[in-house]
Amino acid sequence: MKLPFWPTLLVALAVATMLGLGLWQLDRAGEKRAQIAQLRSNPAVPPIAFPRFPDERLLFRRASGHCLEVARTSTEGAGASGFRVIAECRTGGLEGPGMLVQLGTTRDPRPVVRWPGGEVAGYLSYAPDNRSMLSSLVGGDNRRLMLVSAAPLAGLAPNTPPDVSSVPNNHSGYALQWFFFAAAAALIYALALRRRGGTPAAKGEAF
Repeated sequence: MKLPFWPTLLVALAVATMLGLGLWQLDRAGEKRAQIAQLRSNPAVPPIAFPRFPDERLLFRRASGHCLEVARTSTEGAGASGFRVIAECRTGGLEGPGMLVQLGTTRDPRPVVRWPGGEVAGYLSYAPDNRSMLSSLVGGDNRRLMLVSAAPLAGLAPNTPPDVSSVPNNHSGYALQWFFFAAAAALIYALALRRRGGTPAAKGEAF
């Protein structure tokens, strides 16, 4: 039996890549468990200025920032708490070129929010993530951070306190998905070869 060279090479490379990504995700799962253990102590660490760059190790750290001007506000679903109201702020200090602030929560899906900006103190959390599943699989956890105000602003209801259990460790699941994709690709290619007579069984060879 002689396999077609180029198709076989491409499938082999694809399968090897997916297996490699699966192993990488397993490594990330162990790293994430260690990170979650660190995050549990973050609320008790001294506060910092809102970071210029994303760093997931800073999740749940107390922080502060100054919102010079509100560019826009948006709402995001927050389950039992209703909707989170998030302000996109222009800044000019240590916060870098911009800062997201979760002002508070509301039951109104279209609230009228008037907040002029100013100094905000709270804790760091992930900003809402609207990436596709594939982007999450490949891109990891390099998500934007957001300052969740400790005191509700603009007449909204209070934000929920920091909850480390809200940080997922999906890397083991991602690894299983990559292994499944690799197995599926190999199986589909084997079946395609069989249908095209690429195996002795498909050719009906007699002895």
